[in-house]
Amino acid sequence: MSRGGEMVYIPDDSDFSSFRDQCESLEGWHCRYNKAGVTVWSQGQEESCTVQKIKTRISCKDVPAETLYDVLHDTRYRRKWDSNMIETYDIGRLTVNADVGYYSWKCPSPLKNRDFVTLRSWLPLGNDYMIINYSVKHPKYPPRKDFVRAVSLQTGYLIKANGDGACILYYLTQVDPRGSLPKWVVNRVSQFVAPKAMKKIYKAGLKYPEWKRRHDPEYKPWVYPEQNTLPSVSLAELSVQHADSLENIDETGLPEEHLSTSDHEA
Repeated sequence: MSRGGEMVYIPDDSDFSSFRDQCESLEGWHCRYNKAGVTVWSQGQEESCTVQKIKTRISCKDVPAETLYDVLHDTRYRRKWDSNMIETYDIGRLTVNADVGYYSWKCPSPLKNRDFVTLRSWLPLGNDYMIINYSVKHPKYPPRKDFVRAVSLQTGYLIKANGDGACILYYLTQVDPRGSLPKWVVNRVSQFVAPKAMKKIYKAGLKYPEWKRRHDPEYKPWVYPEQNTLPSVSLAELSVQHADSLENIDETGLPEEHLSTSDHEA
C-alpha cells in the first residue's frame, strides 16, 4: 500500500475509496467458496501463488455495523474469540484514526507461526466503516526468532450497514507469508480457514454487547480519541517493511497429513 514503495504514510480518502471498490467489485476475482452465507474469492497470477489476494464476505443478521466495528477494534475482546491469535497489542498512536500495532498468530501445524507489525487506519463513513493496514518496520520491534515475520501488503475490513440492525462484512487481505508454502495450504486458507474466521467474527459480534456491558462499557478509544493513552509515534520512526529484506523459508515439502485441524476447519 505504501506510495512509491519507500514512504510510510497514513492512508487518505482515496486509499479508503480504492479499498472499498476492491471489496465490492467482482471483476478479476475467482469464487473459491460459497456456502452458508459466506463467500470467498481469490485473485492471483496462478493458484500456486502464495501472495494471493483473498476476499471474504459474510452477511451478519442481528449485528449492527457499529457493533462489528467495535469488535474488530477491541483488542481485549479479541482475546476471547480469536483462538488463532497468540498475542496482540498497540504500540503507539499516529493520529486520531491511525496507530501501529503487533499481532502474532498460530499457523496450522507443522508450519511456523507468523507475526506482523502494521500501520492501521480506520474511517467511519455514515453507517459504514473501514479498517485497513499494511506492514511497517519499527526499530523497537524487530523480527523475533520464534516467529516468521510476515508482510501485509494490504489487509482490511469493510463493514456495510444492511437494513435494521444487520450488516455485511468484507475482509480483504494480500499477505506475503515469507515462505514457499505448499499448495494445500493456499487451498485450505480459502476453503476452511477464511470461512471459519468470518463465522467467528460474526459470533463474536452477537456476544459483544453483553460482554462489553460488563467490561468498561464507556471505554472505546477508537470512537473517543480523547480516551487514547498510547504513546505518540512519529512517521519518521517507521519505514516500509519490504518482504525481500526478511527471511524466506521453504515449507513446500511439508505434508498435509500432519496438519492439525482442530481449529482450522469451517
